[in-house]
Amino acid sequence: MNTENVQKELASYIGRLLRDNFGRGPETVFVSIRKPYITVYLRNFFSPMEKVMMEEKQETYIQTSRDILMKSLIPEIKAYMNVLTGESIGEFYYDWNLHNRTGMFVAISTDPTALDELSNMDFAGKKDLFEEINNIGQQAQKVPEEVLSYKLNERTIIVIRTGLFITIERELIRMGQSEILRTAKRKVEKRLLHNNMRLESILDAKIDDSFVSWDFERDKSVILFIINPNQKGGNELDK
Repeated sequence: MNTENVQKELASYIGRLLRDNFGRGPETVFVSIRKPYITVYLRNFFSPMEKVMMEEKQETYIQTSRDILMKSLIPEIKAYMNVLTGESIGEFYYDWNLHNRTGMFVAISTDPTALDELSNMDFAGKKDLFEEINNIGQQAQKVPEEVLSYKLNERTIIVIRTGLFITIERELIRMGQSEILRTAKRKVEKRLLHNNMRLESILDAKIDDSFVSWDFERDKSVILFIINPNQKGGNELDK
């Protein structure tokens, strides 16, 4: 099965899985495979009950309920990706932009050699993006020990950060308070990302969506930008 067919099959599977478990699936599912990364972009993913809760300002409750469901779904999604792509999926990240009714999944295979080609590829604004991500990190907690960025296709840029957490955050993780930390970091880092108009100037494109997720055990984070290279202007993102 070629890459295009794998992407279509994976998109169909994820759409069905989310519909069966959330009561309503996304309107569209876009899958992109660029080894070692598999990115999934969900649009118009919102149930009628979640719409009511959003109107009642219950965003934290929606996030929490989705987190609970995703804990049971991630192993199933990873296993299906393993079978379909032949790649061993080691890491999995997800995030939602509730105001946009969008979401993302990022899976990373365990094959390190797949990064060789991507690592040698440059893209416009890469150096300035590195500096701005460090600036955002400084405002949120600290400058990451390592920042890597890749343009996976014309609409998708991924940023990988490692060495993020300060001492008190690591202690919260050891105490089993990861969910409280995740909730706080979502609010802080996403606010910094979504209100940062300089990013559009750096990428020379309108940012349609931006997402951020963390792996606390690995002290690692993924940021995903969905850009529109044919349009420049203000963001329509979560505030």
